[in-house]
Amino acid sequence: MAFSGQRSDENYPAALFSRQTGISGGIMEEKQYIVDALSVDESWRVFRIMAEFVEAIEELSKIGHAVSIFGSAREAPGGRYYEKAREVARILGEEGFGVITGGGPGIMEAANRGASEAGARSVGMNIQLPFEQKPNTYANINIAYKYFFVRKVMFVKYAMAYIILPGGFGTIDELFEALTLIQTKRIRSFPVVLMGSEYWGGLMDWMKKTMLSEGKISEEDLEFIQVIDEPDQVVRHIKKFVIL
Repeated sequence: MAFSGQRSDENYPAALFSRQTGISGGIMEEKQYIVDALSVDESWRVFRIMAEFVEAIEELSKIGHAVSIFGSAREAPGGRYYEKAREVARILGEEGFGVITGGGPGIMEAANRGASEAGARSVGMNIQLPFEQKPNTYANINIAYKYFFVRKVMFVKYAMAYIILPGGFGTIDELFEALTLIQTKRIRSFPVVLMGSEYWGGLMDWMKKTMLSEGKISEEDLEFIQVIDEPDQVVRHIKKFVIL
């Protein structure tokens, strides 16, 4: 006979665990809106976050000097910027750099491909998304993330430079994250290169004509960014600041 207020079925502990954690039958229920799903009662998520940090640090601490490359997941193989990403990554690999990407298709695939073709360390840091993001086959070091902010920390922590090719919101996010950290001196300054002057020209003009002219940024802030189109020139610029 069960006590009052207590469930009498034998599966009560499992049912309670499932309700509190979202894990049913040993499989975590995937929630698209992860931040919205957080609550005070879900402190167990801290352990998942800690585990992602530990796994990433253990893996990435071995790669040495590396460059993080960003760009659209929607760039098709053979496209103009796909080939530029592949080329710049190949040259970086030949010069002794590892390459870090988001591990997905498009520009990320191209950069991992170029690095692996050079026999270099080619890191793919994939993120679980409800669409678009699937790991590419060219990364020889793969790390999977559930939380964007853990992945973002790893991008900047282990990069000696950022190369930003044409992309969307995620690419812009990574660009301005790095610029903010450099501007506020939360990290040491490193080269931030935009590849694709035609694509980035409008953004650069807006920053100069609007942000700078209205006093929201300084001339020195704009010096954090270099716009360079050719892969060999990008690598040459990075090597001015990074001694292998």
